[in-house]
Amino acid sequence: MYKRIVLGLFALAALLPLPFVASQAQAQYAASRAEATRIDGFDVRPVRKAVAGRELDFTLYGSPGGTAAVKISGATAGVVLVETEAGVYEGTYTIRQRDRITATSKATANLRVGNQVASTVLDEPLIGRAYARRAGAGQRYARGPKIDRFDVVDPPANLVPGEDLNLVLSGSPGGVASATIVGVKGKVLLNEVREGVYEGSHIIKRRDRIAANSTVTGLLRVGELETSAVLGQSLLAAAGQAPRARQIARHCVNCGVIEAVNLVEVKGEGSYLGKIAGGLAGIVIGNQIGEGNTKTVAQVAGAAGGAYVGNEIEKRVKTTKHYEVVVRLENGGTQTLTYAAQPPFAVGAKVKVDGNVLTVIQ
Repeated sequence: MYKRIVLGLFALAALLPLPFVASQAQAQYAASRAEATRIDGFDVRPVRKAVAGRELDFTLYGSPGGTAAVKISGATAGVVLVETEAGVYEGTYTIRQRDRITATSKATANLRVGNQVASTVLDEPLIGRAYARRAGAGQRYARGPKIDRFDVVDPPANLVPGEDLNLVLSGSPGGVASATIVGVKGKVLLNEVREGVYEGSHIIKRRDRIAANSTVTGLLRVGELETSAVLGQSLLAAAGQAPRARQIARHCVNCGVIEAVNLVEVKGEGSYLGKIAGGLAGIVIGNQIGEGNTKTVAQVAGAAGGAYVGNEIEKRVKTTKHYEVVVRLENGGTQTLTYAAQPPFAVGAKVKVDGNVLTVIQ
């Protein structure tokens, strides 16, 4: 009798409809077309000493409407950043007694919007600022990094959205350089295009609040030491100033290497509809078995078994699969793009990320 119930339930599995398949496939396709998650900047207000009770204030700039968190090496917990305004996430970590945070501890930020994740590593120390010591007033640094020149190249005639601010910093080679502009959220990454020469650009956005005399600070870090310099000129071109013929070399902040191509399976959840459909079919099958009390037992067993099978079948039907392509960007962060079908990319390929589109760089 029970063998017949089981066989009947398997037959039921073949007859159940396949709900939600089309809509979920469309949702995956829409997700693959969504704008790629990005991180524009990641800052910290450091502490002088890593003692219990001191607070590390983090700010992350990037895609709006996401969830952000920071993981600190040597810390016993992480910190969740709250979106205080569109695309700006802030959070504070209070140092604990058991933490082992040092001057070399790294802070990694992750920003997730939907199924896409971007990450970046903080490019400044959490404890103090290890500035190089001066040998004397007006003298060069006796040790550590130095900045010889910090300029704006080909300044625009007007500070309007869409114009470029091209910055160049010259100093110690082999370092990490960036710039901050008062009125601009985030940092401008400066790429070492030649030995000791760092260049980068900022395209003025509508949300920027830049003036001709806005303070621009260049930061150069080599190892655990860093130094800074303030721009000593206007961000606007002087009247009658002829632009230089040489254009600044731009760092491809959206370029990187494919680190992984992962197949992700998301198991669906069953609903009461599947249980009801399976239970009813199970009762029908059980009703055809035996008589009297035997028929009643068969109906109960069929209903219970049918509900379970119906629920499991609905879960299996609603299971979705998609592919995630993880790109390791040149600035050290990662960006994840989602595809409904297997994308034509290989691990190790050099690519450029443009929204939700990956382009292979030859």
